[in-house]
Amino acid sequence: MAAPIGVEPIADGLSRTRGAEVDLAFRVRGSGPPIVLLHGTSANHAVWEPVAEALAPHATVIALDQRGHGRSDKPARGYGGRDFAADVITVLDALGLERAIVGGHSLGGRNAWLVGALHPDRVRAVVSVDYTPYVEATVLDDLAVRVAGGYRAFPDLPAVEDYLRSRYPRILPGAVRRRARWGYAQRADGQWWPLAAPAAMQELIEGFRTPWDAEFRAVTAPMTSLRGADSRIVSADAWAAAIAERPGDRWVLVEGADHYIPEERPELLTAELGRLLAA
Repeated sequence: MAAPIGVEPIADGLSRTRGAEVDLAFRVRGSGPPIVLLHGTSANHAVWEPVAEALAPHATVIALDQRGHGRSDKPARGYGGRDFAADVITVLDALGLERAIVGGHSLGGRNAWLVGALHPDRVRAVVSVDYTPYVEATVLDDLAVRVAGGYRAFPDLPAVEDYLRSRYPRILPGAVRRRARWGYAQRADGQWWPLAAPAAMQELIEGFRTPWDAEFRAVTAPMTSLRGADSRIVSADAWAAAIAERPGDRWVLVEGADHYIPEERPELLTAELGRLLAA
């Protein structure tokens, strides 16, 4: 019989599972009904910090570093949709939690609906931010190039922040600082490098080419989807195709935002998750 998966504290207030096939880092805030939050490609748990802080008086908010990112394990293989969905169940089990609202952005949005489809008894509701099964192959090609170009060394954290401001011009100043602090680490040579593993990023982007559209249709929990009106990832056509598949869902078009809604409009995500908490 396998030993139960444990939880251990690590530096800076984070925790990690202990004894899982892939151990995962996460931060827990608050108390009450659980909410699990999943970041996008090459990001980390801290993109959700303002949302988690706002919801902490009302919920137990668990923000993950998904596998291949941050302080979580970075296996050589295993970055398909089922792998990411299973990781959410690993964390819920380690914390002794039965059912949660699962929300995610981009990669995390895809993974949130997969948890809802593959583990319906563990999911109370799903929030998917700026991703659908119908993102075009040309968009994924471009994403792979941009993500690969971000794996580089920086002399110090201010240089990291300058780079992030240029790459994500609409995200809030605090979001830039959080991405730099939690997404990079200094190596022995003094240079700062991304914590997101480049091989993992390449494999998970290839995994996007599996649309998981049947699973998208199969989610039975209430689902809310959001799209930035200026998104470079979810086109108007990809958004319309998703709405046609699930017309009874809640669909929110966010004017004045691009792909990075959690870091541009955290108050909107707080409100959407709060609405589900109150349902």
